[in-house]
Amino acid sequence: MGSLPLLMLLLTGGPDDPPVPPPPQQNALPTTQASSVDDSSAPITGIGRLDWTVKNTIGPASLEIGVLSAGWGTVFNHPREYGESFDGFVKRYGLRLSGIATSNVAEASLGVIWAEDPRYHRDDQLPFGKRFARTLKMTFMSDRNGEEIPAYARFIAIVGTNVLSDSWRPDSDRGPGNTMDRIAMGFGSRLLGNMYEEFWPDMKKHLFFFNKH
Repeated sequence: MGSLPLLMLLLTGGPDDPPVPPPPQQNALPTTQASSVDDSSAPITGIGRLDWTVKNTIGPASLEIGVLSAGWGTVFNHPREYGESFDGFVKRYGLRLSGIATSNVAEASLGVIWAEDPRYHRDDQLPFGKRFARTLKMTFMSDRNGEEIPAYARFIAIVGTNVLSDSWRPDSDRGPGNTMDRIAMGFGSRLLGNMYEEFWPDMKKHLFFFNKH
């Protein structure tokens, strides 16, 4: 499937009708009684899928994970064709970013088929252990109108793009073993992204440079 059909599917996917506004009496509730579950739980639209794709490709969490991944590859010189220089770091970073972008577009687009919502919804009302368990669980699951289902689009996207990427990767980064490693890293990156979404809003409250007036 080419990138243009995927993009068209991405932009046109989503609920046919806009969400029904809540009754007036619900709007009158005091803000102190509002749930701290994130407010992105409304059905995802085509534009919402595009926003998610951009955020998960060039958002803070993705870019920081990319630095760690490229740095690790540079330290251990993998793939070896890129060398251990800063230029090699940049090549590794770019290679990962292109793969992440392709995978995210595929997941957001294919998710229309099963009405999957690729977003992670945090809930700081749960105990820490359950919140952590949720980040792990939602690495492999997605939301469909309030129902948790296997993330079919994510599995296809991560596995498919990593298999296809063997055609343009350096020779030392090809083959079944390397492909399986990249698939595992793809799900590992999603777990780290979920943890960022779940815990970073709490962590930054305690960092002085985020609380300057």
